[in-house]
Amino acid sequence: MKLNAVEVCTSNMAATLKFYELLGFEFPQLRGDEQHVDSLVNQGSVRLMIDKKEVAKEIIGSFPIPSNYSSFCIEYDSPEEVNKIVGKVKMLGFMVVKEPWDAFWGQRYAIIEDPDGYKIDLYAALKSSL
Repeated sequence: MKLNAVEVCTSNMAATLKFYELLGFEFPQLRGDEQHVDSLVNQGSVRLMIDKKEVAKEIIGSFPIPSNYSSFCIEYDSPEEVNKIVGKVKMLGFMVVKEPWDAFWGQRYAIIEDPDGYKIDLYAALKSSL
């Protein structure tokens, strides 16, 4: 088994792409009124799929509702990178649910929210003090 993709839905494709690009995702150039966009995938990475809410409604019969808990987690190379990404998210007016903190399980951790309310955990391993 292999996790291949994670999907979120959006009411504003341009704002959602801008948000996820801050996190490090890359997307092809938008052409017109795209209803579905897949991120470009690097070796070993998971694809992020973004659909307009109307597409999801056609498929499941109702508009999608983000959960009150994280949709997925992104691992970064360093605690400093987590801090930097969260700073950019905040500076551009996107929602920071929980500011970066040093979690007891050994990671620098933060929770942010995309323009449609999907929560994403960001983390990196804390450096050992040994």
